[in-house]
Amino acid sequence: MPQRFTPARLERLIDLLRGVRDQALTLESSLAEELAAVRPEHQSSARNLIHFLGLREHDLRDLRRELSALGLSALEHSESHALASIDAALAALHRLAERPMARAAREIPPVDFFTGPERLALRTDELLGPASAERPTRIIVTMPSEAAHDYALVRDLMRAGMTVMRINGAHDDRAAWEQMTENLRRARVELGVSCRVLFDLAGPKLRTGEVTTGPGIVRFSPQRDPRGEVLWPALLWLTPRDLPESAREEMVVLPLEFAFLQKVRAGDALEVADRRGGVRRVQVLAQVGRSFRAEARRTGYVAEGARVRLWREGRLVAQTAVDALPPIEQVIVVRAGETLVLTREDIRGAPALRTTGGAVVVPAHLPCTLPEVFTQVRPGQRIFFDDGKTAGEIARAEVDRIEIKITRTRPLGARLRPDLGINLPDTDLSLAPLTDKDLRDLAFAARQADLVGLSFVRRPDDVARLGQELAARQAAHVGILLKIETAAGFENLPRLLLAGLCVRSIGVMVARGDLGVELGFERLAEVQDEILSLAEAAHVPVVWATQVLESLAKKGRPSRAEVTDAATSARAEAVLLNKGPHIVEAVGFLDNVLRRTRLQQEKKRSTLRRLAVSEVR
Repeated sequence: MPQRFTPARLERLIDLLRGVRDQALTLESSLAEELAAVRPEHQSSARNLIHFLGLREHDLRDLRRELSALGLSALEHSESHALASIDAALAALHRLAERPMARAAREIPPVDFFTGPERLALRTDELLGPASAERPTRIIVTMPSEAAHDYALVRDLMRAGMTVMRINGAHDDRAAWEQMTENLRRARVELGVSCRVLFDLAGPKLRTGEVTTGPGIVRFSPQRDPRGEVLWPALLWLTPRDLPESAREEMVVLPLEFAFLQKVRAGDALEVADRRGGVRRVQVLAQVGRSFRAEARRTGYVAEGARVRLWREGRLVAQTAVDALPPIEQVIVVRAGETLVLTREDIRGAPALRTTGGAVVVPAHLPCTLPEVFTQVRPGQRIFFDDGKTAGEIARAEVDRIEIKITRTRPLGARLRPDLGINLPDTDLSLAPLTDKDLRDLAFAARQADLVGLSFVRRPDDVARLGQELAARQAAHVGILLKIETAAGFENLPRLLLAGLCVRSIGVMVARGDLGVELGFERLAEVQDEILSLAEAAHVPVVWATQVLESLAKKGRPSRAEVTDAATSARAEAVLLNKGPHIVEAVGFLDNVLRRTRLQQEKKRSTLRRLAVSEVR
């Protein structure tokens, strides 16, 4: 024993640690009512969570350093067995002080160094299915719409390492969801491996609504080298207006009258009016069915109704106009210092009216999909759009409109579109997390899903309500995944976990994108660590979500930061990947990373500073 650890110092450490232990037990007594509602098989986990909360109400960094100097490190790994960790350190200190350690029968830890981690592993198997020996971390994959009719995609995802299929209730429909699960059942039989189904309820939709559309315009442009020379001309697909044939990849569709196209021949040239003035020459390459492939060597912007002339060997053969084009959604451009007006969903958004110098005469307006917002926001509260890229402050709130002063955008301004997420971190929104649509969708989830994702969860009653709705559909066996995506959800996490232990099986999803916006991205690292710690203390599995290997899934190449993030995700029991053209490759890549990381890392380690979220009184 180091010489500076005198008997008096050892006694002081014993007293400090005993005080921490007593406070953990006192907290358990104060939460007796919540404990009584917990299912019997989860009682020990609930007690351990409460003991861990009592432990982390203290700043234990100095105590940890002193214990480490004595070779005692039990408190650093205490999440899954908090009281046993305290007792282990106390027992060692008593031996060093050469005096016996006494404790009452009621103070015996509910779990120990072995049973705590075992319970977490068991609960993870129950919720997410068994893990392989080579890769204990599960991989969850969000299904694209193609998964409903592309069996090979589902099979290849499972072969690459997918262990949970995620169906997003905000997209597609019940017929598509049924076909996705049918493809999964078929793939399970073919490959002989298991794969669970997560049905993610859409929840309240707090997003931007529809925007007015402008006249249809198509743009085509060749690829050029740094000197401006054309490398590849722009490819166009000339098709009859009454024959909506699919364009070939990377071709611009130009709908024309069939009678006009009957006069076209390979080798002909078209002159198409450009909306900026002048014409663009389009060379006809070949006929394909009733359509034609063509190319252009100059950039063009062609509007609906633009004049088209057909030339052959210097002679005008025919002329027509471009037929109806799909309308284009207008982009709402706002800059810092300007005003944006939020309206109800039945009013389409529109850009600001500006003078020729760019000054705003009438501010831009944009609809919001959640009408409850208009009565619950207050002036001075913050508002964010598009994952925090655009920030503002509520200037005025009325029944049908909210005036927002934009405080931060990108240098050239924000480009706001429909279906962008809205975050109100300062607003205590009174919203039921289960919408009418969610209640209808639960009929599908009760039959086909192994677990259900609960969006926008903030209060214990939210968890209890979903449990009741599942039980009413004879689906109490279906697990619940709590999506922690708001400031209120994070701050109430201890009570949410206790409420979750009243149902059969739960997990926690760390929705890092929304949490970063709600709590500040500078806090995201500490927040996700705290969620991992609290969930481990409750023996509840965690899903690591939001933009994991996003560039790889969408563009085919990961960034260095994404690879590091993917390796860090091994601290959770499961990782969620979103859809993208290269999703099969992304699953295989993540599988490889997680197998390698498993040999070097297990869970997380803490310096034991005080956790503000530990306060549950």
